[in-house]
Order: sequence, then C-alpha cells, then structure tokens
Amino acid sequence: MTTLAPRTRPVGATAMPARAAVHRTPRTAIWHAAATAVIWLTSLFVVALWVIGGGITAALGFNAETLTALGRLTGLVSANLLLYQVLLMARIPLFEKGFGRDSMTRMHRFVGFWSFWLMGAHIALLVLGYAATAAINPLVQLWEFVWDYPGMLLATVGTGFILLVVATSIRRARRKLRYESWHLLHLYAYLGVGLALPHQLWTGADFLSSPPATLYWWTLWGAAAASVLIFRIGVPLVRSARHGIRVSSVQRDGDSGVTVLMTGRAIPQLGARAGQFFIWRFLDGAGWTRGHPFSLSGVPGSPGLSISARISGDGTQRLTRLRPGTKVLIEGPYGHMTGDVRKGTKLLMIGAGAGVAPLVSLLEEQPYAPGAATLVTRDHTDGDALRRDAIRNLVAHRGMVHAPLSGPRNPGPSSWLSAGHGAWRGPDLIRYLAPDLEAYDVFVCGPVPWMASVIGDLRRAGVATDRIHSEAFTI
Repeated sequence: MTTLAPRTRPVGATAMPARAAVHRTPRTAIWHAAATAVIWLTSLFVVALWVIGGGITAALGFNAETLTALGRLTGLVSANLLLYQVLLMARIPLFEKGFGRDSMTRMHRFVGFWSFWLMGAHIALLVLGYAATAAINPLVQLWEFVWDYPGMLLATVGTGFILLVVATSIRRARRKLRYESWHLLHLYAYLGVGLALPHQLWTGADFLSSPPATLYWWTLWGAAAASVLIFRIGVPLVRSARHGIRVSSVQRDGDSGVTVLMTGRAIPQLGARAGQFFIWRFLDGAGWTRGHPFSLSGVPGSPGLSISARISGDGTQRLTRLRPGTKVLIEGPYGHMTGDVRKGTKLLMIGAGAGVAPLVSLLEEQPYAPGAATLVTRDHTDGDALRRDAIRNLVAHRGMVHAPLSGPRNPGPSSWLSAGHGAWRGPDLIRYLAPDLEAYDVFVCGPVPWMASVIGDLRRAGVATDRIHSEAFTI
C-alpha cells in the first residue's frame, strides 16, 4: 500500500475525448473487418433496392410522389436497422468478436434511436404523400392506413411497444427505473419488431418487389429470429447443462459487498479469461429469467468461478440470499478486457467499486515483475472496498503496489479522484504512480461517467490510446 503526497508537474498533453480505443490483435482485427463489412454491404444493398425500384426518379419529381418515395426509403432503412438492433444484442460471435461488448452496446443504442426516428419519418412521409395524392386530410389518410391496410393495425401496436422501449431507454428515464423493471420493458422490443413484420409482407412493395429483395428480407428476418433462439437461448442452455455450474458458497465482501463462489464440470473448457464477464441467472425462484452481467473476480478454472458485487439493488441483494447448490445458467464468456490486449511490460489498474473485481482477477492471472503492477482503488469508505484479502495477497506475494483512494468524490476537474486527493491534478497523479508510462498498459473499470473522467486524464498524461483498455455494460 502506498501513501500519495501531492506534487505538481506541468501537463504536456492536451485534452482529448474520454473514450478508450480497443487494441485489436490480428485475429480480432479480421473479425472487426468482417463484421463491419457485413453491416455496410447489407445497408448499401437496401439503398440499392430503393434505387432500382425507381426511388431517385420519384424523389426528384418534387411532388406528392417525392414524399412517398422518401417514405419508402426511410421505411427500408428503418426496418434494416431495427433488425440489426436485434442482431447486435443476440450474442452472435461475428459481432461479439468483431466489435466487443461496449462497442456493441453503444451501437445498439445508436441504431435503436435512429431506427425509431426513421420509422417516425416513414409514417409521416407516407401519410403526407398518400394524402396529397388523394387530396384528403392527412389525419383521414392515417386512419385509413391503420384500419384499411392489411397488417397495419398490428404494426400500430408494434410501434407502440417500440415507443415504450425508446422512452424508457432515454438516459434520464433509465436512471429512474430499477434494472429489473427496465430489463422487462426492454423485452417488448422483440414483440414490437414481430408485430411490424406482417404489414411489410402484405403492403410493402419494396420488400417483395424482386427475388433478390424477397431473399434478402426473409434471410435477415430469419437470421434475427434464429440468432435469438440459438445464441440467447440454445447455446446458454446447452453450455449450462454441460458444465453443471452451482453455487458453492456466498461470502460477505467488505461492508457492502458480496462474493459468490461457484463450481462445475470442466470449467477450463469454457475458455473464460480473467477480465471477462458472463450473464448470470440463478435458479433460486421467481425472477430467475432476468440476467445480470457480472465480471469474474478471480482467475477462472480450478476450483471454479467467482463474482463480486456491491450490494446496490434487487439484483445484487439477491446474491446475498443464494444457497449452496443453487443451479446457475450462464451466457458467455464475453468481453475483450483480457491479457491478450497487453503491449507493455507493466500494469496500471484503476478501478472503482465493483469495477475492482475484474482488475484483481487480471492481476492474479497476468505475469509481471515485483513493483511492475499498480492497483488504484476508488471507494467511498475503506470498508466498502471489495476483494481486500486478494489485494493484500497480491501485495505480499506478487509485489503489487496498492494505492487506495477512499472518501467523497473530488469536486474538481478530475472527478475520479477522492476529495482527500483534491490537491492532485489527475494527470500528475497518474505520472507519479507510473513514471515510465510508455512501459504500461492501463486497465480501467467502474461506472461509465467515472471511467470517462479517468480516461480523459490518462490521455492528458500522455498514455497512448492503444494502451488504455476499458469496457462498459450500460446501454
């Protein structure tokens, strides 16, 4: 454990956006290129369908047909994005390995909002275009769409479900909802997508205008449905049954944390690495269907798996009531924050709250010389710290340096620091802890806003982008 006395050094780097880039090995670079190519090529194919169908000619007429043509285009793109939103979160290996969990989460949110706004534009443009052509009131035209066109009543209900999901995914609304409630509401997106499909088949000429169009849309819909059934349901059930994971013990961890230890069959064959996470479902009663992402807090393998969490809500409170022998369903392993991304010989780990747990597992797994690894932990009080015994063991037997930053949040620009270290500038503290920064890889884990503050100071301290490694789970 080290004591931090403030000192000042000039800050040589300018401020940069606080987002860490993912360092890609040659294998992950190939996966990334393949996943990116699939999205771009299919998106261009959708636009090509619209062009082949006379979309450009109709749009350039600058009349009612222009509105209808643009309505068709926004509908095509919206449908494509809506189905990709499902595919992005279906745990498909192509996207998991190509983008990583945090990138997929950001893309899922981005694609979701854009598909919704384009769907709204699709409805508005078609209503206005058809109303202008028929010379009737747009509200009358909207009513006719809903009641007289095949599949439109189902599509209207589906749109309502999608609107519910979008409204509850706005960050301000999301913060007011319990995770369990938000997770349940989010599942209505699947129902919304399913209800929207019939009207595309019955009234969407662009979807069935040619054999290539028909083949594309049926393939994409089939891939979305199959991906959910296979990767979200089938693979986790088979893997869970094969490994037979059960809770072996539940231990208090600090004043406000819990660690769950689990055992099973052939755990090394899961292929999990320190720093990765699983989606966990504990079969202990009602509510078991809601999965929670928890990172591994110890090196996976013999004797089993472990997770550690700060008790902060229903999902984590439930962990304290688990009994030995409880069956566990798993999805994973996921995540790219492993030792494979290392380029340097030294390690600087910066974690807050439960984010310390995966960093400890990495420190237990990775090779480094005595004094070549530093763990910075951020907690409100010393008693809140997780994995204290493991940290003390790393200090005593591996020569790791531990720098705890406990106390209220610093109100200054480096908000990731504690108020007690407010005399420090964040970049100066980083260079104090790791004077030869070029030799370090930096792993950051904690709440998303906190990580943004840390990564911003890492950039200002001069840490290279490909030496900063982080992962976020929040949508």
